[in-house]
Amino acid sequence: MQGVLTAALGRVLRLDPAPRLTVAGRTDAGVHARGQVAHADLPRAVWEALPGRSDAPPAAALVRRLAGVLPPDVRVHGARPAPPGFDARFGALRRRYAYRVCDDPAGVPPLRRFDVLHHPRPLDAAAMDLAAGSLVGLREFAAFCRPREGASTVRTLLAYSWRRDEDGLLVADVQADAFCHSMVRALVGAVLAVGDGRRDVDWPRVVQDAAVRDPAVAVVGPQGLTLEEVVYPADDALAARAREARAVRTLP
Repeated sequence: MQGVLTAALGRVLRLDPAPRLTVAGRTDAGVHARGQVAHADLPRAVWEALPGRSDAPPAAALVRRLAGVLPPDVRVHGARPAPPGFDARFGALRRRYAYRVCDDPAGVPPLRRFDVLHHPRPLDAAAMDLAAGSLVGLREFAAFCRPREGASTVRTLLAYSWRRDEDGLLVADVQADAFCHSMVRALVGAVLAVGDGRRDVDWPRVVQDAAVRDPAVAVVGPQGLTLEEVVYPADDALAARAREARAVRTLP
């Protein structure tokens, strides 16, 4: 998606090379996003020339022009000049993901087949919620992350809960200051094993405390995962937040 949007920006702004895009979070292939945020540095003259022959302000003109060249599964909902110190990636306070699972033996409703995972066994939402809550906090998440040389796997998991929605789908709410590669999908896989009775409620926390990647933790498919929201601090705190986020995370 980043490449598609970068190419579209270059086309509508008539810039070669296209402007470099920085995104709030790089998700795994197949993951959805409806709250993604990105920034790009543009020459002021290019931004101010955007209205062209219309009376629309630059932001509205950019959104309209992008809609004309982007594929139907990519949409830009808004644009504006960024405040000083803004960084889409490092300035974020938290990212909020949802993961949706269907345990109906009939399978996923056809209209939800692209954004819901089917689980073949009945799931206990209360047990899943209890197990998920035990993982919240500033912790070592090596057990749920794909290792990357030189990178810390310490993260602050701000929220992790499960509920059934009005359609009977199980929905996870997962929020953190940042995520490691495959972290959300592994957290979901660990708790699904509790929900269908294969593991005890305390098993995900035992795995977490071991601080090593456990092959018993399944990394579930990407289709059920959606980046819902990225939250930033007030404008006057953006630069300080970016400096803090760039620091290597450690446990006290």
